[in-house]
Amino acid sequence: MERINEVVLAEKFAVLLPHLDERQRRLVLGADARAFGHGGIRLVARAAGVSVDTVSRGVAELGAGAASTGRVRAPGGGRKALREKDPELVAALLALVEPDQRGAPESPLRWTVKSTRRLAEQLTARGHPVGADTVGGLLRAEGFSLQGTSRTTEGARHPDRDDQFRYINERVKEFTAGGQPVVSVDTKKKEVLGDYAVAGREWHRKGQPVRVRAHDFPEKGAQKAVPYGVYDLAADTGWVSVGCDGDTAAFAVATLRRWWDGEGRHRYPTATRLLITADVGGANGYRVRAWKKELADLARTTGLQITVCHFPPGTSKWNKIEHRLFSRISTNWRGRPLTSHEV
Repeated sequence: MERINEVVLAEKFAVLLPHLDERQRRLVLGADARAFGHGGIRLVARAAGVSVDTVSRGVAELGAGAASTGRVRAPGGGRKALREKDPELVAALLALVEPDQRGAPESPLRWTVKSTRRLAEQLTARGHPVGADTVGGLLRAEGFSLQGTSRTTEGARHPDRDDQFRYINERVKEFTAGGQPVVSVDTKKKEVLGDYAVAGREWHRKGQPVRVRAHDFPEKGAQKAVPYGVYDLAADTGWVSVGCDGDTAAFAVATLRRWWDGEGRHRYPTATRLLITADVGGANGYRVRAWKKELADLARTTGLQITVCHFPPGTSKWNKIEHRLFSRISTNWRGRPLTSHEV
């Protein structure tokens, strides 16, 4: 008879107990134990798979008739925090995250092994058994967060930087007010042609991704795509030529010529001057003689008086073409290998 009761109770507890909190489970177990009388505590404990002490506490709580306080556990109940059980844990973790000599060969951890999983493995090996999730919680409690690098250090600031920006701004306003074209020019990052992986994702049928090479090292003689852009500030339009022979002054001015013949002269039919804003480096750098020579040829053939204003060193990201034109190219090219110069 006792065996039958135990089986029935086990089925009941398997269905009911998962929906109760700890205190409610104790009270249910205690009530059943009292109903069975002598031997009921052991019977219920076996059927529920809990300790005799748990059932006894339930019986005692029912006998005391205490109302619920809103707490499931008594103050101080439950497992102790690892910080309390292992007082040296946090110090050991900080020693790994911030070694005295960062990056030195004798340091316990280098920059490449600072994942929470790796930290947990290192701590466990040093006698502090802990999981990756706990390591993450401890780091957050100590004021750490998962961060990438921050591009904030600008290096030496050119003493005339602000004056140059003000000068460029005044010239742009002067040209646009007079109906003269103002363009910003630059070269976007070169891209290798072929079945190489690129950043970003595109929609494809499930299980049918674009297959690319396992590595990103270009083969010898691999072709490259060199996008050179011309951004018309007043019209808010762009023109891009994609070359294959490198970032050269001849290619840069050829792109300007194509823009002028294809759009510029139609948009500004009465123009006599052209203002170009550009970075100080690359094919359109202020020291590149070929750039100046090619521009002189362009001025002769178009009849335009061409003025070039270079941005101060280290301020290429302030060039409007970076945000207004090149960002669209990055969006259009993402998740898709560039395999040909053909459109």
